[in-house]
Amino acid sequence: MRAGAATNPLLLAAALMLVAFNLRPALTTVGPLLAAIRAETGLGAAGAAVLTTLPVLFLGLASVTGPRVSRRIGPDRGILLASAVVAAGLALRLLGGLGPLFGGACIASAGIGLAGTLIPGLVKREFPGQTGLMTGLYTMTLCLGAAAGAGLTVPLQGLAGGAWTLALAAWALPAALAALAWLPFARPAPPPAAPAGAPRRAIWREPLAWQVTGFMGLQSSLAYILFGWVPLLLHDRGLSTVDAGFVAALMSVGQAPAALLVPTFAARLRDQRGAALAVLGLTLACYLAVVAGPLPLIVPATLGLGFGLGGCFGLGLTLIVLRARDTAGAATLSAMAQGVGYTIASLGPLGFGLAHELDGGWRLSSALFCALTLGAAAFALGAGRDRQV
Repeated sequence: MRAGAATNPLLLAAALMLVAFNLRPALTTVGPLLAAIRAETGLGAAGAAVLTTLPVLFLGLASVTGPRVSRRIGPDRGILLASAVVAAGLALRLLGGLGPLFGGACIASAGIGLAGTLIPGLVKREFPGQTGLMTGLYTMTLCLGAAAGAGLTVPLQGLAGGAWTLALAAWALPAALAALAWLPFARPAPPPAAPAGAPRRAIWREPLAWQVTGFMGLQSSLAYILFGWVPLLLHDRGLSTVDAGFVAALMSVGQAPAALLVPTFAARLRDQRGAALAVLGLTLACYLAVVAGPLPLIVPATLGLGFGLGGCFGLGLTLIVLRARDTAGAATLSAMAQGVGYTIASLGPLGFGLAHELDGGWRLSSALFCALTLGAAAFALGAGRDRQV
């Protein structure tokens, strides 16, 4: 353990939370401006579907590199590298045009995927007695970052004279600040006491590992569908662009308390299946209320939708920690669950967008959302059992 982390756990936790805050604005800032981007650039619905899919795909691809980065430079320096990559990807959007928009999204998402893989193992190493609480705090802060991105980007566009490129690139500043805050903790760490290559390969033959991966992937798919498409869905229901962005931000705000409470509660349970089914059921019910319910219910339904999504994500990260035996196992399972899981999740926003383009409405898209929720529930019945990989 590093001396700095051992003597200053509060400073370490604070720096970790600042890193977490910047792991979602790259994903939630495009949705509120999607209508303006399409109007200015001529981007079609299929192109918009690709724009919401590529970041999730790069999340998955980068997550696979987590264990290798951790072995080469340590998880602490790996998180610094990831934060710098996020800042660089966000800053690239300043160049304007579709190329930097797509490229910046992919680069920033790669940094997010790398950080997301490394953080669960670091939490298990540095806070072994408070894994549920720290996972909840990390996830809650991440959700607050998502809310800030969704809610503040349209006002930033107004301050920038209507330039969506400036509004998107402005989020590089807090990301760079997070990298600077983490710099004192980016020290060499001794290699983890992990078994050699064979046990790491064996995890790919573990049914429990695949169940955790399936749950992580499908619940992530639900979240990234909504990050990318709920502002447009709300706009189609009659809300203005500003109001749609505000309500989408409420969805992310609703994630924060669940992201703290669900992991803290679930870590105390021997079996997490009931908790998983409860948050998935809430997510589905509130989504249907948002897409087809009375307009006066949109705000409370959106908050409930966020609560369900935050609970699902926090529970997914908690399952990674609980189903692993040690720090090395958590890092390996995290890489598998997030690498494969986010690759699976990337198909959700693409399919959702193509279904919307096919029928011109939201019925086919909603059917896909329901199917993904049921799939996540099926994987949760295996991943929630009191067993370890």
